[in-house]
Amino acid sequence: MSDSERHPRPRRDRYDVVIVGGGHNGLVAAAYLARAGRSVLLLEREPHTGGAAVSERVFPGVLARLSRFSYLVSLLPELIVRDLGLRFETRKRRISSYTPVGEHGLLVDNASVAGTRDSFARVTGSERDFLAWQRFYAMTGELARRVFPTLTQPLPSRAELRRRVGDPAAWEAVFERPLGEVVEATFADDTVRGVVLTDALIGTFAQAHDPSLLQNRCFLYHVIGGGTGDWDVPVGGMGAFTDALAAAARAAGAEIVTDCTVTGLETDGGTAEVRFTLGDAVAGAVAARHVLVNAAPYVLAGLLGEEAAKPEGAQLKINMLLRRLPRLRDASVDPRTAFAGTFHIAESATQLDKAYREAAAGRIPSAPPSEIYCHTLTDPSILAPELIEQGMHTLTLFGLHTPARLFATEPESTKARLVDATLAQLDSVLSEPIRDCLALDADGNPCLEAMSPVDLETEVHMPGGHIFHADLAFPFHTEDGDPATPAARWGVATAHANVFLCGAGAVRGGGVSGVGGHNAAMAVLES
Repeated sequence: MSDSERHPRPRRDRYDVVIVGGGHNGLVAAAYLARAGRSVLLLEREPHTGGAAVSERVFPGVLARLSRFSYLVSLLPELIVRDLGLRFETRKRRISSYTPVGEHGLLVDNASVAGTRDSFARVTGSERDFLAWQRFYAMTGELARRVFPTLTQPLPSRAELRRRVGDPAAWEAVFERPLGEVVEATFADDTVRGVVLTDALIGTFAQAHDPSLLQNRCFLYHVIGGGTGDWDVPVGGMGAFTDALAAAARAAGAEIVTDCTVTGLETDGGTAEVRFTLGDAVAGAVAARHVLVNAAPYVLAGLLGEEAAKPEGAQLKINMLLRRLPRLRDASVDPRTAFAGTFHIAESATQLDKAYREAAAGRIPSAPPSEIYCHTLTDPSILAPELIEQGMHTLTLFGLHTPARLFATEPESTKARLVDATLAQLDSVLSEPIRDCLALDADGNPCLEAMSPVDLETEVHMPGGHIFHADLAFPFHTEDGDPATPAARWGVATAHANVFLCGAGAVRGGGVSGVGGHNAAMAVLES
């Protein structure tokens, strides 16, 4: 078989739009633009589309399809699902979170106000923080209802978004004042403070009191999703979403070429040339009126031959398959309840701050903070029927404050030490070691996969392992007057008139949302 037969070339020499990267945002853009009648070519370096939003059989011989990288859905607008006719479903989690505290734990049950109140009282000794919790999340809920719809609209100015929020106290708390100050003024208990702050720090290497407000930006995107802030489980795993997107893009007429590495990009502002290599050898190039880049701004700079600062991710991801859920030290809570929501480990405000300081000093945190959830308690369909019958479950662990710099010299041994320390923290709240509950793969190895920022850069080409591609931005523009171009108006502009960002690096990117792809497509259609 010839190289051209193994690696089909693009069918044309010129397209209206070429999209670099077949992650979920690139697929969203391709579907919208092809449905609008544009000729669209999407180039993806992997043999399959999906990027970091994929489902994979991680463990040899085990029929379990895990959401290997991204794993929950919050920011995906129903507008995109409806516009593109996607057959995709999510399920809500009754349990918001469980946080072990001594021999007990703080359980936040979305379906039981009374149960949550009682749990707060047991852990904190009074109802004070429970009442503060209700007021605080009523505020963020109203913020979500007002801000979330703007993500798929032209970018508002700061003043316009402030008017839309309509609550000066809420605006100050989220957009003006370090979140750590707000949390300390609102809640008395260290554990409760930490549960709130995790939404500001997960995937972001920052302190609660950082004057840059990087933590506030992270918090905002974690609490506004869907206009509710809910984090839902994708039925069939994350790959069900991107498979539906790829089908929608192809049905609309978009051309998708996989196993194709883009090697360079040149533009004069009117026409762009995209160079690529198919497989290992066959080089080619296509021209386009617009190029949308579903990759980090750092990657785009490299394609253009420009200089850019490399971002830095700061998380540990562990995927596990268990023979059964572990027993808890807190005997009053069923593991099926505790692991159904977000299970917080070493995430009090004090522990989070200590972990940050240790990591910033170049050390693995002595008590690595992390959080866990069990996909299969909400959606068992990712497991083969025989695994379900055996009582098996997946666990997804996401660790905080483990920046890429920690892995610079000895990445594998550092990762091994971090995994051991992280699982030891988990074991401290269990009545049995988590490793004793792990299933074995076909080769007799424990079903555990760990990925550091270095691994994420290798596996899904996120520079520095940064899951948001770059630091998140508040969802408004800071220009005087109206933005000058459609790309600036939609928050997808680069320094080049016909090259747009369409991924997490766009102004309102980050997370599994499709917002970057939608907004880049809207900018093209207005150009």
